Amino acid sequence: MSDLALTSAAIDGPAPEAVLVRDMVRRGLLAAPALILVFGLIWGVDGALSTAYAIAVVLVNFALAAAILAGSARVSLALMMMGALFGYLLRLGLIFLAVWLVHDASWVELVPLGLTLIITHLGLLLWELKYVSASLAFPALKPSTASKETTSP
Repeated sequence: MSDLALTSAAIDGPAPEAVLVRDMVRRGLLAAPALILVFGLIWGVDGALSTAYAIAVVLVNFALAAAILAGSARVSLALMMMGALFGYLLRLGLIFLAVWLVHDASWVELVPLGLTLIITHLGLLLWELKYVSASLAFPALKPSTASKETTSP
């Protein structure tokens, strides 16, 4: 198969990005109250609001990444590669813009906002990595015990 055929072919089948991001959002929403409470106790109401805003930015960032990759994969592998690279740059710019737009607001505390952006991004990625590497697939592909029994000879 030529390189041109490989890069221009679309990918058929389920989109693991959507399943992964749903799982990450669910886990993020589970962990959010604890992080908001901790930073709220340290920085007060403004710290809690800044933390909640940062968590929303992170979850939207992951959802946008999944949408870009899933949408571009339906068109071609070359577009998916471009979407991965330029989508990353676009999403970094959007995170910068999201912080820049509110950095002077009265309810923003920059330290908990920044810490939450870093902790939540890394924490959710590592948490999801644990589950993906344990099942060697994204969560929806993890084989059930019923499918193992039916495929046995």
